[in-house]
Amino acid sequence: MLFRMWKNWRRKKIKMRPFPPTWEKTIERLVPYYQSLSATDRLELRGHIQVFLAEKSFLGCGGLTVTEEMRVVIAAQACILLLHRKSDYFPQLGSIYIYPHPYVAKTQRVLPGGIVEDRIEARVGESWHYGTVVLAWDNVLSGARDCNDGRNVVLHEFAHQLDAESDGTNGAPRLELRSQYTAWAQVLSTEFSLLNRDAQLGRKSVLDKYGATNPAEFFAVATETFFEKPVQLKGKHPELYDELKLFYCQDPASYHKGSDAN
Repeated sequence: MLFRMWKNWRRKKIKMRPFPPTWEKTIERLVPYYQSLSATDRLELRGHIQVFLAEKSFLGCGGLTVTEEMRVVIAAQACILLLHRKSDYFPQLGSIYIYPHPYVAKTQRVLPGGIVEDRIEARVGESWHYGTVVLAWDNVLSGARDCNDGRNVVLHEFAHQLDAESDGTNGAPRLELRSQYTAWAQVLSTEFSLLNRDAQLGRKSVLDKYGATNPAEFFAVATETFFEKPVQLKGKHPELYDELKLFYCQDPASYHKGSDAN
């Protein structure tokens, strides 16, 4: 209890600090989504960014030197997920590792008969259950600059962090009320099945087919779509949109009208 009180007091003091003009110029230049927010939301977001940058560590990988610009651009996008919500600022996360470009990761796949196959694949980001998010900077930057293409690696990986707050990543993040879980499970499981069917039949969907991988990836992909193609998502998947609207306490379709009509 005392630690929580001290932490809240410290965060309040951090938010009271003047927001560096260079940070705001960076956000205005590289994160155009920021301009679509109301003045009140931009003020709240700036406070979240200050706390995030005070509490999280950034480390360069693959020869990359982390700059202030990188830290601010990543923080601004991650903190969009925190607007209007009770938040502990991704409590399981301590460090963000940044590569300059897509990086190679070793994985394993279990084949029929129990045979384990070692694989190497290129990645642009990943979220570990405890402690770390990994991002490729060139993909972070392109995703930030185009806020209407439905793809944003920062939103995706930090959605996984929210998911992990409720005992593992399974597509069911911690909801504010226990009564919300029934509707969440019904809607997201139905939408996940529909996306799987679309993927199998090769049908076009506003949701990226990667979301058909598993429920955790579906939630992360749905989050990207909710913020970057909200009008389309609301039109084609209104129940899914409403569940995400309730969870994120935001209605991006209300200020994105006409921006993602295709």
